[in-house]
Formats: sequence, structure tokens, C-alpha cells
Amino acid sequence: MKIAIGCDPNAQTAKKEIIKLIEKKCLGDVKDFGSTDPIYSNVAIDVAEAVARGNFDKGILICGTGIGVSIAANKVKGAYAALISDIYSAKRARLSNDANIACLGAFTIGSKLREELVEAFLTNEFEPGCASQPKIDAFRKYDLER
Repeated sequence: MKIAIGCDPNAQTAKKEIIKLIEKKCLGDVKDFGSTDPIYSNVAIDVAEAVARGNFDKGILICGTGIGVSIAANKVKGAYAALISDIYSAKRARLSNDANIACLGAFTIGSKLREELVEAFLTNEFEPGCASQPKIDAFRKYDLER
């Protein structure tokens, strides 16, 4: 799996921890899209565009709360970013919503939970044809038509 990751300057430590986790657990190949731009929207859009184009299978974005990068990433057609802060939501982001980008907070989530969230997000997959399929189809149709 190819994973794009980026963050704002406040989340550099969290990003490094996540990259180490992904490498240690062999969850995929990671490309770091940076963390020095104080305008978090720039890195969020870069990651979201790379995922939406299909250059990467999944994306991970981190800022202070995860909210800003989530909003920015979701402006990109084909990017489906989910703000995750608990294990159930991390799993459901994939299983029920087919999210392709996980957004996390560096200031709102401890490092251990952040690692568990990333692992849950990356190891669960959407099941085509499941009960959530009509919901996914509806927002993807809207996304394509806008």
C-alpha cells in the first residue's frame, strides 16, 4: 500500500511517530509530503490530490486538532477525509464510508492512541456491495457532478 502523509509544523513529532509505526508494522510505503508550511491547507491539498489521482492508496494528515486538514482535504474532488479520534470511528471510516484519508490531532490525541487509530484505519477495507454501498454511491455521484 502506498501512503501519503503530511502535517503542519505543530504536528511534526506526531508525523514522525506515525511514519515509524507504518514502517515497523510493514503497513505500506510512505511518502512524506512535508510539515514546514504554516498554512496547513497547502500540505492537506497536496496529499488529497495525490490520493484522489490514485498515486497513493491512502493519506494521513495531522494538524493540532485534525479539523483544519480535514476541511481542506475534503475540498479536493475524490478525496474523502475522515477526522478520527476513536478506534470505532477509525474502523468505520474505512468499513462504512470508504474514506481514503485519515485526519488526526497532534494536540488532542496521545501518541499511543494515534498509533492505534492509524493501524485501524490502514488495516480495514471497505466491502463493496455492503449495506453502506448506496450511501457511498450517493456522495461519490455528487462529488463527480460538482
